[in-house]
Amino acid sequence: MDLLKQGWFSELNDLWPGMSLSLEVQEVLHKEKSQFQDIMVLQTKSHGKALILDGIIQCTESDEFAYQEMISFLPLCCHPSPKRVLIVGGGDGGVAREVAKHPDVEKIDQVEIDERVIEVSKKYLPSMAVGFSHPKLSLHVEDGFKFMQQHEQAFDVVITDSSDPVGPAVSLFQESYFSLMKRALKPGGIVCSQGGTTWANPEHVAQTLSHCKATFPAAAYGFASVPTYPTGQIGFVIGSLNEETNFKEPVRIFSEEELESMQMRYYNADIHRAAFILPRFAQKILSSETHISDRNNNPGDVA
Repeated sequence: MDLLKQGWFSELNDLWPGMSLSLEVQEVLHKEKSQFQDIMVLQTKSHGKALILDGIIQCTESDEFAYQEMISFLPLCCHPSPKRVLIVGGGDGGVAREVAKHPDVEKIDQVEIDERVIEVSKKYLPSMAVGFSHPKLSLHVEDGFKFMQQHEQAFDVVITDSSDPVGPAVSLFQESYFSLMKRALKPGGIVCSQGGTTWANPEHVAQTLSHCKATFPAAAYGFASVPTYPTGQIGFVIGSLNEETNFKEPVRIFSEEELESMQMRYYNADIHRAAFILPRFAQKILSSETHISDRNNNPGDVA
């Protein structure tokens, strides 16, 4: 993959065909192939340092806070008492940094399969990797599937901060994974996973939401604005074991003073509510996710 040409990095992937985001690069700070994936850290001209895994932008210093805050606080603020949280993935440390801010959270377990992502992030992305040093956090370098199999009904919230469905992250978008998360939850528990964008890969989003709805009595899709992700948006698939959970209305609302003290730059109660207000085209796509799932499971059927 020659993604660096004439001082620019271009993100090229079949997940969003016909489009590419490019960042002007001042320096390649790090490049290696770990046991699981290609890892690269770039010093960009306009977005600070950028972490690239398998040729896909995971985060940049300029806008990472939007994603990290939303994937953390959407589920945390929908749960009445999120005391114990599991993070699957999140090797840059940003989600751990955000989850630790919530005053109700007492213990965080994080499972990341690729130790090299953790070490590289600690060296080059300390503003995110600071999450690894929080006293609430216990870090486990192992497979998230195996970890959850060993922890039944252990967590109030499970957050999956995965890369896109390529390489080691493919399994994190399957119905079997949602079932495994369900098993790891305490009664009334909530899950939240990175869910893609309806602009670039609508069928993937619909499929993932369908898996969540098949597993949880309450499920929804919300989104946030993150300029360096494909189409400038990223979505979140969220599910609850409590069928009465209303994702559009947070049960915990922080004051402006509390948000300021937590150094929140994107999330507040209004943003939370707005995240689940979808444009009409997206509503139509996601209202038909069951039919899309059925077609994929039964390719011989004719609509």
